[in-house]
Amino acid sequence: MTITQLEYILAVEKHRHFGKAAKACSVTQPTLSMQLQKAEEELGVVLFDRSKNPIITTDNGARIIEQARLVIREYKKIFSIIDASKDEVRGEFRLGVIPTLAPYVIPLFAGHFVKKYPLVNLTIEEFKTEEIIELLSKDELDAGLLVTPLIGETFIERVLFHEPFSVFASKGHALLKKTKIKDKDLDTHDVWLLNEGHCFRQQVLNLCRISKDVGTHDNLKFESGNLETLKNMVLNSEGYTLLPQLAVLNLSAADKKHVREFQSPIPSREVSLVHNRIFLKEKIILSLEESIIENLPSSLSSLKKKNLEVVSIQEN
Repeated sequence: MTITQLEYILAVEKHRHFGKAAKACSVTQPTLSMQLQKAEEELGVVLFDRSKNPIITTDNGARIIEQARLVIREYKKIFSIIDASKDEVRGEFRLGVIPTLAPYVIPLFAGHFVKKYPLVNLTIEEFKTEEIIELLSKDELDAGLLVTPLIGETFIERVLFHEPFSVFASKGHALLKKTKIKDKDLDTHDVWLLNEGHCFRQQVLNLCRISKDVGTHDNLKFESGNLETLKNMVLNSEGYTLLPQLAVLNLSAADKKHVREFQSPIPSREVSLVHNRIFLKEKIILSLEESIIENLPSSLSSLKKKNLEVVSIQEN
């Protein structure tokens, strides 16, 4: 059994398709299929049920795949140890970022980071929180930029900043008549929400103390995966939504007239760099953490935590 065969096995498990797995491994499909067949013959078990579409893992295959992940993880440690022994910050690094952070945080640090650390090959992709957690557990990501704390997980969470929420309301909305907003001021019938799977959606639900069955405006029910879409729904319709501070900072002067802040303690979210406890890319993670914090807007980095209240991302 070779490391290459184990990598092919993990690729098929990930893509559930021999052709896609072969492309991901930069080999031909016949080459990948032949190596998988050799591995199965050596082990004396069938790893994948090829009669299904997409391909599924057999019971024996599932157990072997879990062990294969451990073997590949230990194998990759060798290269991480070598990189860590050098003076330079270098190596491959895969970062997952949730959609409600990506458009606001990535532009702040990405250009600065790659210019300062040219020997790091940084790959950044957008995923929902649950997807990042799964990819971290499978070692398919090195770290995630997430809203924390994560309940019931064993990852290391490096807190980067706390980000306050603001109300963004339509013209003439009752909330715009207030100087500061209280939790109890939030009505439940005209709030625009992100769709299921976004932690920011759950934070809004928890803050408003409302059930999942909201977001209906007369005879229209609409949920989005994008904060910018919700903002435009407010501007061109009625109702309100909540925005994190980085989204507010990007607003035009005209759009900022639709914003109202909360009274203290201000509801907020905690943003962290999250990674596995078995972690050898320490130089990269420290450099990434430093780069993000260094490039935060001064209004965000100077916030005092005592004036903020972190809203849970878990369902109440």
